[in-house]
This record gives sequence, structure tokens and C-alpha cells, in this order.
Amino acid sequence: MAQFKILIAGNNDPISSIGIDLLKAEPAFSVEVNMNLKAEDDMVEASRDAHAIIVRSGAKVTAKVIAAATNLKVVGRAGVGVDNIDIPVASKRGVVVMNTPGGNTISTAEHAFGLMMSLSRKVPQAHATIMAGKWDRKSFQGTELNKKTLAILGMGRIGTEFAKRAKAFGMNVVAYDPYLSANRAQMLQVELRDDLDEAVKDADFITMHMPLTPETKHMLNETRMRLIKKGVRIINCARGGLIDDNALAKLLVEGHVGGAALDVFEVEPPPADYPVLNAPNVVFTPHLGASTEEAQESVGIEIAEQVRDNLLQGTVVNAVNMPNIDPKTLAEIGPFLRFGEILGRLISQIAAQRADFLRINYSGKLGELDTTLVSRGVLKGYLEKAVGADQVNLINAVGIAENLGLRFTESRVPGPTEFSDLIEVEVGNSENTAVISGSFFGGDPRIVKINGRRVEAKPEGTLLLIENDDRPGMIGAYGTILGKHQVNIANMSLSRNTEGGTALTLLSLDGTPKAEVVNELEKVEGVKRIHCMVLDA
Repeated sequence: MAQFKILIAGNNDPISSIGIDLLKAEPAFSVEVNMNLKAEDDMVEASRDAHAIIVRSGAKVTAKVIAAATNLKVVGRAGVGVDNIDIPVASKRGVVVMNTPGGNTISTAEHAFGLMMSLSRKVPQAHATIMAGKWDRKSFQGTELNKKTLAILGMGRIGTEFAKRAKAFGMNVVAYDPYLSANRAQMLQVELRDDLDEAVKDADFITMHMPLTPETKHMLNETRMRLIKKGVRIINCARGGLIDDNALAKLLVEGHVGGAALDVFEVEPPPADYPVLNAPNVVFTPHLGASTEEAQESVGIEIAEQVRDNLLQGTVVNAVNMPNIDPKTLAEIGPFLRFGEILGRLISQIAAQRADFLRINYSGKLGELDTTLVSRGVLKGYLEKAVGADQVNLINAVGIAENLGLRFTESRVPGPTEFSDLIEVEVGNSENTAVISGSFFGGDPRIVKINGRRVEAKPEGTLLLIENDDRPGMIGAYGTILGKHQVNIANMSLSRNTEGGTALTLLSLDGTPKAEVVNELEKVEGVKRIHCMVLDA
């Protein structure tokens, strides 16, 4: 008799039949496939007695669905993005959410490369004239890829595969990725640029392979695209929103941008009056980067195996919200695991770009425990900004770090220290290093040191870190500017190296200041460096 019901749900987008057959072959499973779940209420009804739900992008596992599925243990996403799953609600319910982050790498890289080739030779437009009964060779003169300069923005798995193919075609490859080390770039035979404008200014082609974050949204805006030499061709198979589509349409019409190939859009599907749709020299596909038989078969089989093993054996692979760990150990190190992720997110916002190493040092009683997952939590938190929170988890964090050329080590300081438990995270390269240390006070996490200076702050909300000359009036200047912009200071911690030397101020704020407020603070005489660190409460 079946012990577990598995619902494979969607909106005309099933997973691979091989993955379905794999699950149906298990006697303990009752498998229901329903590809007509368009409305939330339909999804709720179908999920009520399910122990596992497997979806692609077409079905949404909302809070209402999770609440109704009282037996639910695991949600599997056959693909990367998990924005169609309410992860906070799933986590609160103890439901594991898994994805398959590596299954579509080759398919997406090949699709992006195919779009670049179609763009360079105007293949879709030439095809359209043939179908219209015309024979027009003069209008479709193309350009070779050989010896052209290609700028790759984002050198993760897909960007790396794109670079390999571009090198084979004789292209000169320039790469921009703040998290790619110089050694890794040398191994990949790409020219690494520290500055985005420098990376793109001389490019003949630009391809995008970055996650969409507040930092990368509209990274190709009108101002930046006007700095690029005339005639550049732009390809985006990553995320809608990396390019300002309206600005792109304008520059295509003007002829400053020579062409664009888009598989993703800021609005999907784009409406009929979407400006870029009517621009010249464009190639479009409807988000097909992962749409190959091989990719869909791969992610279908992979997610089926992950869900099967979780239900039958309790194992957790590629979880986006839960570690691979037994309940007893989780209870023991759980608080440190969560705190480690927070420390990783914090240091990613103050560390220099192009880090070569990430070191974690444990001291006190914590150093006597197995801290493997805590270390992975730190690494996961650090890498979220680099590759996107939905791309990294406790399982694949180490592999992603290796791919970026980031050396990851941990060490322990034996014997008693000034803190009963201390986690010290150090990130940097040969020129710059940032260090954050955290401990627990009465069971509550606290940041206790930044770059060797003693501070005390709760790791939540918005933290403003300011380094300045140690002289009178600095705190008043900060308070005046923040007060003028209605930003309230909730707490403050001060530290300095020597009298009259360099002081460090750590402010806990009730809200996140706008960029212009931070810019105004930076102009205060005596300020050396400011970092605005934003965390979820």
C-alpha cells in the first residue's frame, strides 16, 4: 500500500516522463500528474493530501497551498528559480524546498551563443524575407565573431561555458564578475576587468549571465550603454531587468546599439506595445534558455531522485531552505548555522571585490563541535550576492566557491578566549581584507568585532559602518544628515585605534537610507569609508 502521495503539478509544463516513471516504479508512492492547475484554488484542492509536490515554473506553491497540504514534507522545483514557491511559509512549516541548480547550464549557454550567432548574421530577418518570397542578399550583410571583443557579465557556470565557446570561435573575451578571482580568470583565459564600464566600453558583443539583485538591476542603463562604442550587440538569456528595456529600445532606434537578442524581458510575456518589440535589429525568444530535451530530462530525473530519497531516506540535496543534517545535530548547532549565514551576508557587503579567500575561525566551545554546516552557512550567505540567493545552498556553496576561484578554509583556536563562542569570518585578497566576528550574548547573536575593532550590534535591519578621522563633531554631523532625511538611529557603537587616529562608527538604523543620503554622508570632511549593510530582521 502506498505511503506517500506525490503530486506533479503544472500548467502544461510537465517534468520529464523518465522522472515520472522513476517515481511510479516505487511501491511506496502514489503519483498524480495534473497539468491543468492554473488557478490557486485548483492547486489547493489537488495538494490537500500530498506528501510531496513537484513543479516547474508554471504552477505556484503559495502559502494557501502549503497551509492546505497538511501532509506536505517536500516541494521539488525542476529548475533553478524558486520564486513560484513561498519559501518562508514552507520553512516555517518544516517543508523542505529543493531545486536543481545545475541541470540547465549547457542548454542556456548554447541558447545564448546561438542568439549571438543569429544576431551577428541576421538569420531571423533573412529567413523572414525568404518566406515572403523575396531574395534580398544586400540587406543582410553580417559580421564575423572571429577577433571580435566579447564582454561577459557574470562568470558563473553559464558564463564560463559561454566563454569556452567564444574562445573556440576566436573571440577576445573580457569578463566582469566582482566575485571571480584573478587566478580563476587566468585559468579560463579571459581578461578580467574590475570596473563594469571598463569591461563593456570597447565590446563588440555583450552577454549577460548575472542574477537579478538590487545591485544588478538595470546594470545596462541608458547612461552606460551610451558609453559603449557604437554598434555593440547585446544578448540577455539571464534575467529580465538586467537591461533597461525601454532605454535599449531607444538606443536601437537611434542606431547606437547595433542589435539585441533577448530571451528574457522585464515584463513576461511582454505586451504588444512593449517598446523593444518594435525596435530594429532584434532577435527574440520566449524564455527558452533551459528548453531543451536534455535539460528538461536532466532536471526532471534529478528532482524525482531528490524527492524520492527525501521521502524514503530523509536525505536532503540541493535544499534552498534546510541543511542536510539530522534533527539532534540541528538542534545543537542550528542557532550558529543561522548566524553564520548572516555573517556571510554582512561581510559580502563590506569586503573588497575579487576576493581570493574566505577563512572562518572558531574559538570557544563552538570550536569543539562539528562546524562543517556552520561554515557552509557562512559561505552560502557570502555567495548569495554573487550568484543569487536561489542559486546557492548549503550543498552547492563549496562547488560555487571553487568555480569562482575562492579558497575556503576553516580553523579552530583551542582553549578559552574572551568570548564563550566566537565565529570570525575573514574575506580578502593580497591587497584588502575584511573581518567580521560574532558571538552570542544571553542566547542572542551579536556582532562583536569589525576589522579587529570592538563593537556591539544586533545583526538585523540596516547597519551603517563608517570609518573616519577621530575628531570632535563627527557623530553630530552624521546625526544631522540622517535626521534631515528622517532616518532614525536605533543604536550606536563606537571604536577607535588611537586618540586622533581612525574611528569606527556602527549605527543600527530603523530604515535603509537612500543612495543620495549615503553620498551626502561620504562628503562629510574626515570620512574615509562608508558601508550600508542591509539584512532581514
